[in-house]
Amino acid sequence: MTDGSGTELPKHHKATQNEKLVIAASSLGTVFEWYDFYLYGLLATFISSQFFSGVNETTGFILALAAFAAGFAVRPLGALVFGRIGDLVGRKNTFLVTMAIMGLSTFAVGLLPSYAQIGVAAPVILVGLRLLQGLALGGEYGGAATYVAEHAPNNRRGLYTSWIQTTATLGLFAALLVVIGVRRLIGEDSFADWGWRVPFLVSMILLAVSMWIRLQLAESPVFQKMKDEGKTSKAPLTEAFGRWSNLRWVLVALFGAVAGQAVVWYTGQFYALFFLEKTLKVDGATTNVLTAIALAIATPAFVFFGWLSDRIGRKPIILTGCALAAIGYFPLFNALTAAANPALAHAQATAPVAVIAHGDDCSVQFDPIGKNRFDSRSCDIVKAFLAKGGVSYHNVEAPAGTIAQVRIGERTIAAPDPAIVSGAARKAAIAAFQDEAGAALQAAGYPASADPAAIDKVMVVAILTVLVLLVTMVYGPIAALLVELFPSRIRYTSMSLPYHIGNGWFGGFLPTIVFAMVAATGDIYYGLWYPIVVAAATVLIGLVALPETARRDIDQ
Repeated sequence: MTDGSGTELPKHHKATQNEKLVIAASSLGTVFEWYDFYLYGLLATFISSQFFSGVNETTGFILALAAFAAGFAVRPLGALVFGRIGDLVGRKNTFLVTMAIMGLSTFAVGLLPSYAQIGVAAPVILVGLRLLQGLALGGEYGGAATYVAEHAPNNRRGLYTSWIQTTATLGLFAALLVVIGVRRLIGEDSFADWGWRVPFLVSMILLAVSMWIRLQLAESPVFQKMKDEGKTSKAPLTEAFGRWSNLRWVLVALFGAVAGQAVVWYTGQFYALFFLEKTLKVDGATTNVLTAIALAIATPAFVFFGWLSDRIGRKPIILTGCALAAIGYFPLFNALTAAANPALAHAQATAPVAVIAHGDDCSVQFDPIGKNRFDSRSCDIVKAFLAKGGVSYHNVEAPAGTIAQVRIGERTIAAPDPAIVSGAARKAAIAAFQDEAGAALQAAGYPASADPAAIDKVMVVAILTVLVLLVTMVYGPIAALLVELFPSRIRYTSMSLPYHIGNGWFGGFLPTIVFAMVAATGDIYYGLWYPIVVAAATVLIGLVALPETARRDIDQ
């Protein structure tokens, strides 16, 4: 067994100082890039008020969605661009470039004039900076994972690369800490006025430190050997995706490993937080604290499962994590409801809500631009009221022409008929219906928000920890598996694309997809079918097509 440069390793190899520096420098740089990437989400409210306030409501909302989604949508393109460069000119220099792009783009957001100062150019530039962030992140992960893996001995590659897998969580922690610290230091008014820029400007300090550390590193020994021997790829994109012999492994990696890993990751670390705050109505501060505790407890398991994958293999751990998620999501999220908002769980069990209407008379209660009024049909009036209140319901089909009704436990309330009332009379009728239905929900025990005193915080943390542990199972070994699947001459390119399609698209758009599914059906758990189906499909495809890669010689 060699260290990647031909040197024979002892059976119980211990990390050298150089290997420790490689892991630390690569991980620190990736933490920094995730810090930058998450800042937009954490500060979206302030960014919207600064950059989208001067346009009409629809345009502003569309631009806000575009700015948020751009970073996810463009990540596969970044994987292609920088993966190719990494296979042509080297791992180290490529991820130095991606780090610089990410850092400078983030710093520029902190300096960007508001809409009031430069008009529509402000949101346009902001979207452009977000695109640059996504491009940079698309190139960073593959470079860092490949660089660390190519320094690692064959029997410790899962352990070494697992440190890279902790960086997304650590980047989120870092962003949270900086934002919370600045808000407390200068106060909420100053933060809303100008202080929101400080976390973006701080990124320049982090960039300088991370760049200095990474500049101390040498090129990957595997790439250096290929370069010295003249064996580097001259057309990595063509080799990676234009030849079926390699493209099939790209597809196997995507559908037999990464797609499932991505939905488990985003469900456990993002959707669970959204579910707690928006659906179960736990206040934001409590949600953040409970989630942070669970992340702190479970994060070391990234390294544990990376280490374990060196011993029993990558494939069984990743596919077991996906299978456990597919089996466990419904009971886990039901248990989360009972622990976080027991009054809501009791009301749903004892007084379920049903909408009785003809299906063709109902619209999907999903309105991303905020223009639909949902008051032209009786079914829409009922569902709009329930959706606004976050009330879960099921649908009961009625004959065509039936005026919609809502059944709350044993009580049934008819909606107004928009065909016979209009103008002020329609508004009054809708208001009366809402008051009556609201009183019925209250009488049935449906709470307006979660009672802080009734939250079983220990159980909530335990459930969140289990969800994050599933994340660590699928994510801890994934970098080593992807590196080992592909030949060294096109490794950076080949592994980056399936990773970023999976995590940027299958995972990154998960909250939006799940929300749309919930809105379409009224069932707060229905959206879980998306990660369940994707995770289950990954298990089936992975069992058939995914090879075991642990302990492969990756020098070739």
